[in-house]
Amino acid sequence: MAIRARHIISVMKQDADFFDGKEPALLYIAKRLKEALALEQILTQAGVDYGVEPDRYRGGFVFQSERVGAFFYVLEEAQEIARQVLRTHGYRPYDLD
Repeated sequence: MAIRARHIISVMKQDADFFDGKEPALLYIAKRLKEALALEQILTQAGVDYGVEPDRYRGGFVFQSERVGAFFYVLEEAQEIARQVLRTHGYRPYDLD
């Protein structure tokens, strides 16, 4: 059963070619590995196709530094559903405003 559960967790995660010719929308930036793994599980259980890649962001208030996080992307047409899934689980989706 553990092998099957592990397989299910990675089903909705998509490779970069899934987004070819389409504009991915930034959904969330996970700053810690534990947070990224939890988010992958939540999106997968909700049936949301997503892509994730490491990228750099600036963090900190007093001592700003460049850090690496897990950037989660969805297709534009799945953006509102994915945002609602995050909110339901206590996450605050990335907002461009």
